[in-house]
Amino acid sequence: MDHKRFSTSLRDHVRTKIEQLESADIVIGIPSFHCDTTIAHVLETATKGIQKHYSEHRTLIIVSDGGSTDDTREVALLFDERSYGIEKIVTIYRGLPGKGSALRAIFEAADFLKPKAIVVFDSDLLSITPQWVKNIIDPVMFGYDFVAPDYQRYKFDATITNTIACNLTRALYGMRIRQPIGGDFGLSPKLCKYYLDQSDVWETDVARFGIDIWMTTMAIVGGFSICQASLGVKIHGKKDPSSDLGPMFSQVVGTIFRLMEQNEEYWKNVKASKDVTLMGEFPTQSPEPFNINQDELIDYFKMGYRNFKGIWSGILEKDDYEVIRKLVRNTSKKRFHVPDETWVRIVYRYANAFHSTPRQRMKVLRTMIPLYYGRVASLVNELGDKTAEESEAVFDAHAGVFESMKDYLIKIWK
Repeated sequence: MDHKRFSTSLRDHVRTKIEQLESADIVIGIPSFHCDTTIAHVLETATKGIQKHYSEHRTLIIVSDGGSTDDTREVALLFDERSYGIEKIVTIYRGLPGKGSALRAIFEAADFLKPKAIVVFDSDLLSITPQWVKNIIDPVMFGYDFVAPDYQRYKFDATITNTIACNLTRALYGMRIRQPIGGDFGLSPKLCKYYLDQSDVWETDVARFGIDIWMTTMAIVGGFSICQASLGVKIHGKKDPSSDLGPMFSQVVGTIFRLMEQNEEYWKNVKASKDVTLMGEFPTQSPEPFNINQDELIDYFKMGYRNFKGIWSGILEKDDYEVIRKLVRNTSKKRFHVPDETWVRIVYRYANAFHSTPRQRMKVLRTMIPLYYGRVASLVNELGDKTAEESEAVFDAHAGVFESMKDYLIKIWK
């Protein structure tokens, strides 16, 4: 379906407002969509953080909304930011629907206002505190260009991060960034301008859910200074990975695979990974556990086999396909296990299949989703009763396997 290409995400009333403001020291961006029950909390907490830690700085909050049909914009407009000495803009962005387009509008406003720091918070956050504001803004003020979040998350939360995004960021680009698609981050005006200059991406899946991994990767390959900020527990919307994560998976993983093509010469020359500085203190917290429906994950995996076994047999290594075939016949969910090396080869071979079939790439990628659900179902058994610390050790070991098998990827890359 054709859509109109926009040279800007800003509407005229927003351009008028930022021209009247002329400048700001800090810009806080809040991309929003259908979050009328949470956005007031995010706005109030962000303003309290500014009041407590950066009260002498002129601050603008921009709520960049995707056309919510609930009361999100009305709630945001009713919030009294002026009692905190802060300016606010609430607008519907122009462009493809998605977080990336929302951020583009925020970046365009920031590029005009030339602030010292830009910070972005998701609009559905329940766990944001005033300390988050300080911990993300401080590193930018100290000279860092990109500040990635470091959360304490429940072991079954953030499954796309834990099975693919974190692992590939480490193996491909050599940076051990724990939450490369975290959602809340800080950036310098220099990096903001760099993002805007990549004008060809705003009509792609980057404009939807692919924006976070795109920003992280572009900051790395662009040679910008990167750190992580301690933020404690992250609590937001729906969590169970057995719910429909298909569109998000396709957009995030599709963006990762596209970036592999774009940055092929870069990642092929990265030989090892390194730790990324963690800044700010935050008390250790225990994220609230939640139930995960392993039966649904396994059912989806088995249904995927019935629908896509011909495609899987053409993409996967013969031995790995046999592992999958045996898992389909497995009747004990407690013995459901996808070996680490098998999973790494699956991801690498799908990256190559995506790369080598440009006309059918998104159709090919969608056949990977049931395999991802199978990997998550396997994690349920592997992590079992492990503590948060023990689970983190498992995830770190998984990322190490991706890194150690990178030569396999280079060998099969067409």
